[in-house]
Amino acid sequence: MAVVRGDSAVRSRGVRWAMLAITAAVVAADQVSKTLVLRSHPAAGTGWAAVRLVRNTGASGGIAAGHPVLVTLAAVLIAGAAGTLALRVRGRGMAICLAAVLGGALGNLSDRLFRSPAFGRGAVVDWIHFGGSGSFNVADMAIQFGVLAAVVAMFASERAGKVTQAETKA
Repeated sequence: MAVVRGDSAVRSRGVRWAMLAITAAVVAADQVSKTLVLRSHPAAGTGWAAVRLVRNTGASGGIAAGHPVLVTLAAVLIAGAAGTLALRVRGRGMAICLAAVLGGALGNLSDRLFRSPAFGRGAVVDWIHFGGSGSFNVADMAIQFGVLAAVVAMFASERAGKVTQAETKA
């Protein structure tokens, strides 16, 4: 991954504002959608797509469901790592993708901190269900698509760098 200490593209004010806006938009969309689902208690859809309310005290796929405090601490570390990487990467595209990952991590972390049953032991509200893939939410989608797009951006950046180096040598 192209991580740099001094010559970072995210030092530009515009990129930082864009990162902040994306992070905030993901958190807001996630929390608003979860609140709407909790208020209406829907169970809609059949077949491959449905809306089903699931409260997940574990990590992705219910891993470590019996240890919500441990999962919350891991979520804090992941959010910190995403934020740090987002501020240190060289490419704007990578920074934007990592801002989406950070927004998703913060959306789910806020559930773990502030939803019942208690502070730091809360359950993440999952409500989107596709066939046999389990249930997830807007934050999960931002994390998954953000990571995927960051990987694509990383490979595209490396390829562009190799092309530029080859042209420079020629």
